[in-house]
Amino acid sequence: MSVRARRALLYALATAAGVVMAFPFVWMLLTSVKSESEATAFPPGLLPTQWLFSNYADAWRAAPFGRYFLNSAIMALGTIALSLATAALAAYALARMRVPGRGLIFGVLLATLVIPPEVTLIPNYIAMQRLGWYNTYLALIVPFGASVFNVFLLRQAFLQLPQELYDAAVLEGCGHLRYLWRFAVPLSRPTLAIIALLTGIRAWNDFQWPLIITDTADLRPIQVGLTIFRSDVSTNFQLLMAGSVMALAPIVVLFLLTQRQLVQGIARSGLRG
Repeated sequence: MSVRARRALLYALATAAGVVMAFPFVWMLLTSVKSESEATAFPPGLLPTQWLFSNYADAWRAAPFGRYFLNSAIMALGTIALSLATAALAAYALARMRVPGRGLIFGVLLATLVIPPEVTLIPNYIAMQRLGWYNTYLALIVPFGASVFNVFLLRQAFLQLPQELYDAAVLEGCGHLRYLWRFAVPLSRPTLAIIALLTGIRAWNDFQWPLIITDTADLRPIQVGLTIFRSDVSTNFQLLMAGSVMALAPIVVLFLLTQRQLVQGIARSGLRG
């Protein structure tokens, strides 16, 4: 097989895979603007005969989506800020500071990645209860404010910084915290961007922990609120799809805005194949 034929086959397979992956999202988007009769018709049609964008306004009025979005935004931004701070400090210590047993500590931290998140649910719940943080924003943010995976990514980025830069900074009287803030962090912005993106997506899509740790509508994030909304409009599929599109839209916009930094962060963190 010639090079051109192999390339054409590769493009055809990639296009087919893309269509298969994108079809559920396209179906959700098209169903969100259908009438109730078209959304429940069998056999279903792909394109609506009448595009009802008013479904989004109806869905917004049917549930307190504004509060859900605000709670998710607070949860995501708080988790991102705390994750960046803890990852930067831990990664710098493991990459640049002469800590006794540094390699062993890093190995133990990496070993914790094999622990399923479900194992930590009960300990985290008990800790939040004893701290008096149950049904608060702190309970939604603090337990996920540190991640070994984030530390690993940022450590790889810090290790790639030239040693000569650190030596020159030390000669000028620069301490560890100043070097971290003035040099290491600015030079690792692509990796910080990928950490912020991945952390934000995880926090925005989190369902299990917020469902366990909150019991009032004022603290429900979008994923928990969307589940309750589903039970309220179980027969109105067009409104359910409209709510799902609204819940998904911020993540799509965030990805489109940061996709360049995402690629650079993956390349600089040493995760290339």
